[in-house]
Amino acid sequence: MKKSAIYLAAVWALISLGSAGQALAAPPVREATHLWMLKVSRFACASSPALAPDGTIYQATFDGTLLAISPQGAIGWTFATDAGTEIKSSPTVADDGTIYFGSRDRRFYAVTPQGKLKWAFATGGWVDSSPAIAADGTVYFGGWDKNFYALNPAGTQQWIFPVGAMVVSSPAIALDGTIYFGALDKNLYALHPDGKLKWSFATGGEITSSPAIGANGTIYINSTDGYLYAVKSDGTERWRFHTGSYTESSPILDEHENVVIAGVPNDHDLGEYVVNQAGEGRTFTGLSCPEDTSALAVTGEIYCSRPWRNLQAFHTNGDVLWLANTASNLSGSPVAGADGTVYVLSGQFLFAIRPADGPLPLAKSTWPMFRANPRHTGRVDHRN
Repeated sequence: MKKSAIYLAAVWALISLGSAGQALAAPPVREATHLWMLKVSRFACASSPALAPDGTIYQATFDGTLLAISPQGAIGWTFATDAGTEIKSSPTVADDGTIYFGSRDRRFYAVTPQGKLKWAFATGGWVDSSPAIAADGTVYFGGWDKNFYALNPAGTQQWIFPVGAMVVSSPAIALDGTIYFGALDKNLYALHPDGKLKWSFATGGEITSSPAIGANGTIYINSTDGYLYAVKSDGTERWRFHTGSYTESSPILDEHENVVIAGVPNDHDLGEYVVNQAGEGRTFTGLSCPEDTSALAVTGEIYCSRPWRNLQAFHTNGDVLWLANTASNLSGSPVAGADGTVYVLSGQFLFAIRPADGPLPLAKSTWPMFRANPRHTGRVDHRN
């Protein structure tokens, strides 16, 4: 038996022992199939994997590296950033295959599909914001230096919008090209493609999460003031829903345009909320600790983190459909490939998981996962 297989078996054994008490108290739940597990870093990572159309998985790490991984779990190449500092930004795959991501070495990178540096753009602070790519190829992201950037595909600066506060929120691009993002000054911003301010919307807390955009143009944003906001495309409030949340968890949308977001029900317990278009919400599962990752919506089901150490599939009525044990709590938002395989980061490890009820297509919504689609382009697309 290979060493990796022995290690994987040992991890499952330890997890089973740790959850034995729970197993005695609850009926058995179907388990998903673990296709493979790959150690990607020496330390726990927080970047969500992105998928290229050919199935290649791009994973950024705490070690300051970007990995290209085959659908079978083999590392194709490794790209190391200049300083080797943490990458929290999730990579984005452009139409031409270029991979974009920010780093805590104060640079923003463009890497070719062959793992070679295309260019690096220097900023004045950490770049935790995950980039969004407009239909014309313009790349947008925010920084700890209190600026929001627009770069050309060649790596030259188009414009800078001075925010006056750190931007860790990842931008979302609407069909009309409007760019939305949150900032630590408690505002949701809307910018024209030329970098001019369209409007700003004030919340009661810092915004560390990233917006999602609905089919009718509504922008959904989670604020640390404990509210999920639905904001119209003209910058006026549609509704707000009290989640009690204080995490970085970003909203996603299922096929019925319900918003799924982690929160703190009744200001006491923890759970995942599903909120309808009227702004009415309820929890469909409890959580044992705060959750910073986002859920993933496939047809008729929601996949989300369920501490401790599980990816679980739920019907929105709360029924548990299956689970997959992981090495630790999820640290990156899950993504699903065209074949239904789910890829999720858990601490130092990337997992490839086959759902217990077979592959299901992504929910037919504008924003079924973190960053909108498997490539993480962060924009509403007619193809979504």
